[in-house]
Amino acid sequence: MKKTCVELFAGVGGFRCGLNKVTLIDNKVEENGNWKFVWANQWEPATKTQDAYICYGTRFGFKDVSNVDIFEVDKKEIPDHTLLVGGFPCQDYSVAQTLSNSKGIEGKKGVLWWAIEEILAIKQPPFVLLENVDRLLLSPAKQRGRDFGMILRSFYENGYDVQWRVINAGEYGLPQKRRRTYIFAYHKSTNYYKEMRNLNDRDVIFKKGLFVKQFPIKDAYEAITKSSIKEYKDLIEVSNMFKCEFYNAGIMADGGIYTVKTRADYNLVYPLRKIREENEVEEKYFLSDVQIEKFIFLKGSKKIPRVKPNGEPYYYSEGAMPFPDNLDAPARTMLTSEGGVSRTTHVIEDLRTKKPRLLTPIECERINGFPDNWTNTGMTQKKRNFMMGNALVVGIIEKIGEEIENIIKKED
Repeated sequence: MKKTCVELFAGVGGFRCGLNKVTLIDNKVEENGNWKFVWANQWEPATKTQDAYICYGTRFGFKDVSNVDIFEVDKKEIPDHTLLVGGFPCQDYSVAQTLSNSKGIEGKKGVLWWAIEEILAIKQPPFVLLENVDRLLLSPAKQRGRDFGMILRSFYENGYDVQWRVINAGEYGLPQKRRRTYIFAYHKSTNYYKEMRNLNDRDVIFKKGLFVKQFPIKDAYEAITKSSIKEYKDLIEVSNMFKCEFYNAGIMADGGIYTVKTRADYNLVYPLRKIREENEVEEKYFLSDVQIEKFIFLKGSKKIPRVKPNGEPYYYSEGAMPFPDNLDAPARTMLTSEGGVSRTTHVIEDLRTKKPRLLTPIECERINGFPDNWTNTGMTQKKRNFMMGNALVVGIIEKIGEEIENIIKKED
């Protein structure tokens, strides 16, 4: 089986960097993996300058990169591919029956999952790898698990079984404590589908599945849920009625759901000090006395009096955070606001001067595992930080990609 890939919501190319172990030397990209990327899509609504698209195209070439709304793309025109990948946003997945047309479904417009679902239906890629925030498994608050249930039902209707894991990159020797949900789906036409069907659910999660080989877990679970997604009539019924307590590891096979709460079993820690620039850092990254005082307040413990909408007073509490950040632990989760004067911004001790300062764009790239200066393609420093706050951890994709390649070898 050829190793071809399509990348949706491509951003600055995190999936491609991971799967192909990309390096950037003297501004020249080297793809050291075995994947041929035949098509990609990156489009940011309500944005004049398409910085992520420009970065992706600058690094990989613009020839097979689409910069239009994915809903406007004719899915039949997307090239056939072995693996579909993408980091899609977490949105409200609810749907409802239209009054005028008993077969119509409303609520899909603008929700990017349905673009993926359309590609599944039309192109039927053998394998799918998706990334999303960890709260996907819990949303919405009023109907826990419904949104992920909608996704699993869509896979089920299109002939796929699914494995998932919530992985904290910092627990597996990578530079950032970033928790994300990774979803791996495989079509019923594959040998892998048949192989997994011959195993019991527990063995898929703890011994034989995709994730456990690269991301080992302790051989015991702390909680378990069993459910089913196929007993519902259609997506509308799932939207209205489905609830499930999804945990950080699980499998869906023939619509049956088995999900368990597990703990990582790995000992290597990647300290934040290893990502610091050794060269002299520009003065603009160092904190003024006024900024230091602001950060001390923002990162300190506090109780702030507030009032509920009904007029009832209460205290909003926050615990203390290390200031500067602990250099012997991985970085905290990086957000799109990185670099601003806020509680979540990283402040580190400079290697040369020992003074407190903000992260540089290169250090932000290192925290996610991108090559140095990957986003140095014409965008501002603030935008470069924003891109890294949106990006995935490349090292996770590299490890998952190695396992997917082993799976595809058996398909031949």
